[in-house]
Amino acid sequence: MKQTFLRRVRDSRLFWPLTAWILILVFDAIVEPSFFKLGILEDPVYGKHLYGNLIDIFNNGAPLMLVAIGMTLVIATGGVDLSVGAVIAISAAMGAVLINPALGNQLITNDILTKNATNTPLPIIILADLAAGTLCGLWNGLLVSRARIQPMVATLILMVAGRGIAQLITNGQIMTIYYTPYFWFGNGFILGLPVSIYIVAVVLLLGWVLVRKTAIGLFIESVGINAKSTYYSGINEKNVKLLAYAFCGFCGAIAGLILSSYVHSADGNNNGLNYELDAILAVVMGGTLMTGGRFSLFASVIGAVVIWTFTVTVYSLGVPANALLAAKAVLVLLVILLYSDYSRRLTNRLFERRGSQHATAN
Repeated sequence: MKQTFLRRVRDSRLFWPLTAWILILVFDAIVEPSFFKLGILEDPVYGKHLYGNLIDIFNNGAPLMLVAIGMTLVIATGGVDLSVGAVIAISAAMGAVLINPALGNQLITNDILTKNATNTPLPIIILADLAAGTLCGLWNGLLVSRARIQPMVATLILMVAGRGIAQLITNGQIMTIYYTPYFWFGNGFILGLPVSIYIVAVVLLLGWVLVRKTAIGLFIESVGINAKSTYYSGINEKNVKLLAYAFCGFCGAIAGLILSSYVHSADGNNNGLNYELDAILAVVMGGTLMTGGRFSLFASVIGAVVIWTFTVTVYSLGVPANALLAAKAVLVLLVILLYSDYSRRLTNRLFERRGSQHATAN
């Protein structure tokens, strides 16, 4: 019975990402004990709130967690979305331009930049952000499901064009945002914790209800395993893929809202840069195969937490920012080796050997 329980734990999609996270935290505890230090900061705008490396991991990693949630559904259908970084940039640009209108040939003047007000109500700005990202997801979904273009090629189109669209929206400028209510999404706090954590929790709960309390999750896994068989069983696999890509765009839009709110600006070139690669890594780390099939949203979120914990750890060790990509490449290599068939067989052998030795001793 104990051996069966250990096998279930080992086969869980949460096992490896949680193990990786614990190992990084143990390393931090040994090398940098102050890594876990938490304090209370008095903010004149948002009041008292917690601060520290652990808070930064979840606050700064929130956009990646959101993108990983959406990417999980796309990869589970056997696809991939390379445009989520560009979707973040488009969403951020949409919100910024509604706050500081500067369309066409009009340049952003100082009086617009320093004006802590906007003619556009905040709910309209949020809806425009979300609509822009969701429409981008629908576009990708239409190319994949209706036009039958390979997902990598279909989403590569928006990956390349998306940042150009974002720059067209902002007239090629880095738009600084001075509208204080907009900052709440990336810098606000509720009960001492960042607002972004609550947003991730709500989206994760929404996604979990969608895929685990309805038949949609089963349809997504079925499409990822065998799309043709799914079609012949009476399920509209085109609409399933369309929904997955639209939801991914929706998650990217929320990530763009939080990211632009946090940095107080919209930059078509840099907002969401390389997020698509980190999101794919987080999903793979969460145990979802690139060929599609079974998936876990929570495991993908833990994968994103692992990536940001690794990032904050590297910075706390004094590694220069320009060396982060090289350090992250080591993490990618370790993940690939960890999820290889050889590693799985070796792990199974070790567990089975320990189980047999325990049974013999008893």
